Parts: sequence; C-alpha cells; structure tokens
Amino acid sequence: QVQLVESGGGLVQAGGALRISCAASEGSFSAYRMGWFRHAPGKEREFVATINPAGSGIVYGNSVKGRFTISRDNAKNTVFLQMNGLQPDDTAMYSCAARLGWTLYTYGADYPYWGQGTQVTVSS
Repeated sequence: QVQLVESGGGLVQAGGALRISCAASEGSFSAYRMGWFRHAPGKEREFVATINPAGSGIVYGNSVKGRFTISRDNAKNTVFLQMNGLQPDDTAMYSCAARLGWTLYTYGADYPYWGQGTQVTVSS
C-alpha cells in the first residue's frame, strides 16, 4: 500500500496559476498509474487528469483540457498538477490517487489509494 500526501493548494484570484504536488511513500511509485480528482461542495467527484508509470498515457477531463498539465518525477516519488487560467468553478478539494499498473482509468472508484487532499480556492 502506497501513502500519498498532497500539498501546494491555496487561495488565488481568477486567471491565476497554481502548482500542486502529491508525494508518495517509497516502495514502487514508478509502478503506479497516478490520477488527480477534485470534489466541490454539492457536486460529484470529478476526474481531472491521469498519467501512466512512464509519464505518458496522459488523459485530461474535458473541463481542464488546455489549462492543466499533469507530470511526474519518479526519482522524487512525486506527481504534479500545474493549473493555469484558474476560474471560480475550479474551486475544490484536489486529491491524488494511485493504482498499480498501466491501464487507463478515469473513475475514482478505479483507484484504491488516495491522499487527504489539498484545497484550491479561486476568488472572483
């Protein structure tokens, strides 16, 4: 079982940018597909992005395409989410998730391991 800890969230104005990180415990980070999800009050959990163990096989949710970029550094056991052009609708708790293997997953239920989340708030 891998342990995940997110960081980097905060309060930004509309149009701003933020990079959040997810640090994984040592073990087999390079064997996990990683994902980012977000959950805002009153809404269902939403898929944001996913990346395979080699840093390819990248897929984004429709609402963030062209604005967000997912990446990973296996030497640092860390996955990142660069968020540009932030809007109030992006306000949510952002969580990272992990699942062993290379298969593409875009649903939260497909990821067995989760971090505690980091809050991103975008003001207008």
